[in-house]
Amino acid sequence: MSVIDDVLKANEEYARSFTLGTLPVPPALKLAVVACMDARVTVEQILGLKTGDAHIIRNAGGIVTEDAIRSLIISHHLLGTREIMIINHTDCGMLTFKDEELRARLKKTSGTSSVSPPCFHSFSNLEENVIEQIQKIKSHPWIPREVLVRGFIYDVKTGRLTEVSP
Repeated sequence: MSVIDDVLKANEEYARSFTLGTLPVPPALKLAVVACMDARVTVEQILGLKTGDAHIIRNAGGIVTEDAIRSLIISHHLLGTREIMIINHTDCGMLTFKDEELRARLKKTSGTSSVSPPCFHSFSNLEENVIEQIQKIKSHPWIPREVLVRGFIYDVKTGRLTEVSP
């Protein structure tokens, strides 16, 4: 039995007592969060959120990629979000490599090159990365200036968030 089979069993149990089918589409708190996909970063628990409170956009590093921007534009303009949080975290895997090194390793192990993804968005400084992500959002012409954008670093050892000032 695979892990996917195990989680499908868990889903059956979840579905038996499911009561959230009538939640509205727009997030109740009008909040969007861009966070890392790291399994130790349980965004809803960290922020005290319930299902339906916020849009959570996750990827490796909590990077504001083209797809994250697409989601944030839809979140704001079509679903009413007014605030955006960026959450990076300590001990992030994105700090452990450089894009060029990973690309070379993948080319060597696979025996082939690829144009996609064009980059992996590795970084060497958490604070600078958070500031860069904030700036990507604030400088986008389709994200209005009145949308509040703030960035944070989550400490995986203590569970605390620390704000990063641009």
